[in-house]
Amino acid sequence: MASTDTLPLPRLAPSPEVHEHAWLVESRHATSDGTVLYVRCTECPARRVDLVDRPQSPPAALSRTVLTPSER
Repeated sequence: MASTDTLPLPRLAPSPEVHEHAWLVESRHATSDGTVLYVRCTECPARRVDLVDRPQSPPAALSRTVLTPSER
């Protein structure tokens, strides 16, 4: 049922900068929870922190993907 009392949601065009990140490990550190990986995207200045909790498991993101203000 449509309502005449609401405005339609705006459709946002996708950003041309959106891409699938290819992560490159900058450093790794062994911890009691597993190996923490500090990774960056090979195409943009995005960075993230990952965790490998078992040797045969893929990394899981511990943080959001972030850009530092100077790199945007």
